[in-house]
Amino acid sequence: MSVSSQVSSVTAMNLRSLPSRLGTSMVIVIGSAGVVAVLVSVLAMASGMAKTLQGSGRDDRAMILRNGSASESGSALTRAAVQIVMDAPGIKHGPDGKPLLSAEPLRLLKLFKREDGSEATVLLRGIGPQAALVRPEVRLVEGRMFQRSVNELIVGRAAKLQTKGLEIGSHVVARTAVWTVVGTFTSNGDAHESELFADADTVMSSDNGSTYASVTALLDSRDSLVTLADSLRANPALRVDVTREQDYYSRQSKTISRLLSLLVYVVGGIMGVGAVFAALNTMYSAVSSRTTEIATLRAIGFGSTAMVVSVLVEALLLAAAGGALGALAAWAFFNGHTVSTTQGSANAQLVFDITVTLRLALVGIAAAIAIGFVGGLFPAIRAARLPIATALRAV
Repeated sequence: MSVSSQVSSVTAMNLRSLPSRLGTSMVIVIGSAGVVAVLVSVLAMASGMAKTLQGSGRDDRAMILRNGSASESGSALTRAAVQIVMDAPGIKHGPDGKPLLSAEPLRLLKLFKREDGSEATVLLRGIGPQAALVRPEVRLVEGRMFQRSVNELIVGRAAKLQTKGLEIGSHVVARTAVWTVVGTFTSNGDAHESELFADADTVMSSDNGSTYASVTALLDSRDSLVTLADSLRANPALRVDVTREQDYYSRQSKTISRLLSLLVYVVGGIMGVGAVFAALNTMYSAVSSRTTEIATLRAIGFGSTAMVVSVLVEALLLAAAGGALGALAAWAFFNGHTVSTTQGSANAQLVFDITVTLRLALVGIAAAIAIGFVGGLFPAIRAARLPIATALRAV
């Protein structure tokens, strides 16, 4: 009998005997499913956050922040600095001849989540009078636009869905002002939908602020970034960094993805080690319970290769089944679920959708197969090396 025939015969016999070992076999399935469910759900969360952040940027807009600032929350630009930016080349001008930019202060407001009433930190962004032209993706879907020099604001749809007290007509209490909600906006599902918008000068005057967090400017063309950056860096009165908006949000998403990846490695690694040991124990038990059967097969001419492959195939199939079950569980419980978490150094709320894709499910199943391979390898080697005479004497 050829090696391939031996492998197929022994493997088929092992699989037919699985119902008699269903209890122990489920240890591998459940262990793999748990690892994959955690892995896929966290990866889906990281993917959802990255998608939301990366969708916030455009390559025809530039962000100007104080030199060395990792994010808007750590930046501060004076009114004099903003005036210099307004006069810089490379920025597009509107029909009225004014530069299309928005100097934006940021404030953090303490509100409460709808789901459980826990505290949520929501970002209030002050936007300039040219913001409608700078950010054409922002559209009112309910109510009206805020009036300037009045404590009124509009809320992002995602923030409204996740946070209490943001209905039109509601009052949002800050430390130094009370704001009235007058509208709801969308922004193509990006990170700004987790924020509140108000007039920039009103935000500044409400707490006697003197600095802006950033300036977002619409470029003359996609290639005008270099012109703008060189002009501002050459000015000795300024110390700023000029970044394409798309690159800024991509950098923010990578920072968050690294943190979530670390979580995957730590939690998933611990669970993975446990699943490997569970698979080892299960497969060793399976080999031990079939000692006589394996010895008999060896005695009548079946080679060690057939033994190794049959045990490995069993472990791999059980682990793959567990992986598919875990991926299905992650999809059933988390796919399409809207969640909120903190974003960046400001710890402001970011609302996004978890999306379990086929690619993530396949990654999870591949991880389960790796667990099955490691868990079945050593028992398979033991089965192949089992002394025939010793095994038969155990009958």
